[in-house]
Amino acid sequence: MKRAHTSRNNMVVTLNGTSIKKGFIVSFILLFMTFLLSGILTSLKPEYRLTSSSINDLTTNIDGESFLQLLGAENRYFASALPEQTEPIKLSSLIFTVATSINPDDPRSLLGRELPGFSLFDSEIVVAGDGTNYTNMPYESPPPTEVLEQEREASINKNDVVNETNDEPKAPPALTTGDKKVVYIYNTHNTESYLPLLEGEKDPNRAIHSKANVTLVSELLGKALQDQGIGSQVEETDVQANLKQKGWNYAKSYTASRPVVQEAMASNQELKYLIDIHRDSQRKDITTIKIGDKTYAKIAFVIGGDNPTAEKNEKIAKELHALLEKKYPGLSRGIFEQAGKGVNGVYNQDLSSNALLLEFGGVDNNLDELKNSVAAISDVFSEFYWQAEKVNTQTSEEKK
Repeated sequence: MKRAHTSRNNMVVTLNGTSIKKGFIVSFILLFMTFLLSGILTSLKPEYRLTSSSINDLTTNIDGESFLQLLGAENRYFASALPEQTEPIKLSSLIFTVATSINPDDPRSLLGRELPGFSLFDSEIVVAGDGTNYTNMPYESPPPTEVLEQEREASINKNDVVNETNDEPKAPPALTTGDKKVVYIYNTHNTESYLPLLEGEKDPNRAIHSKANVTLVSELLGKALQDQGIGSQVEETDVQANLKQKGWNYAKSYTASRPVVQEAMASNQELKYLIDIHRDSQRKDITTIKIGDKTYAKIAFVIGGDNPTAEKNEKIAKELHALLEKKYPGLSRGIFEQAGKGVNGVYNQDLSSNALLLEFGGVDNNLDELKNSVAAISDVFSEFYWQAEKVNTQTSEEKK
């Protein structure tokens, strides 16, 4: 239906009733859909809502070069930052990765959803050391319950090893923290041991002991740092005994060690670095390296990805990894991030931005290899520490 109106200036305005009705209907549908979509989004459970973290998870498998190429398609300034040998982006591969969250270069992205327990090995390689790939990353292997309850003979005495005298005189360190204890060393899985330390033991699943264990590494590292002028406090609390006393399972080890660390921090305000030392479950060919005429137990850095200070913890790990690569090439297996279901994902690293978790070797490494690695870590850590102190001192003076 059309209606015509004549104005004084003989202007004719024609209105189409059908078009008006269609406009109202379309507007109503759009408004209805807007409210419907808003209702759906707000009623979703938190884990299904569209947030910055969910978008980050969606794009986590897309590398930085792909984003730069997309931006470079609109602004060539971004494209200039790409290496000359960069291959053009394949949109089909990019769309497939975003739509399915499957990374063709990492088969775990497909298998991890299908195989029970596979998520326990689903870590991310932040920085890969020499020979490191997705098949030989560090992983935790909880010991059988019957092993935890047994007491066996050890082939060494921890006190004899730690207090062993060295006839070679050592020059006093050029720098020292004095009476201050600035490094706190502890062991969440303090019963983790090494087969060469256990009399006649060959089964890697039984590399557990109440005395001859990874705490030996902590004692040696604390002593080595003291020799470098860095005051260290080595925790003696038996975390696994506390765990057993509370009736908790092995998965709650970090919950059990947390109050121990908090108490140490509260009683000593000078503590700047927290180091949790572990032993990996990988075998000797993966956890051992020969540098010069010495054999070492390889070192792995583990970052809890669910920890709010993960970026700061990762920064320290990267600096130490770089120093190890410079002075002891190949000793570091790299930096690994663990997060999500099936793992702790925090490792008490939220207690300090200077928290580290170090894996010293694997089940097959012997005492000499561990001692060599302790010497290497104390060497690079002291260099890192005094450089950081120098920078902090200069910054403080500039602020004054």
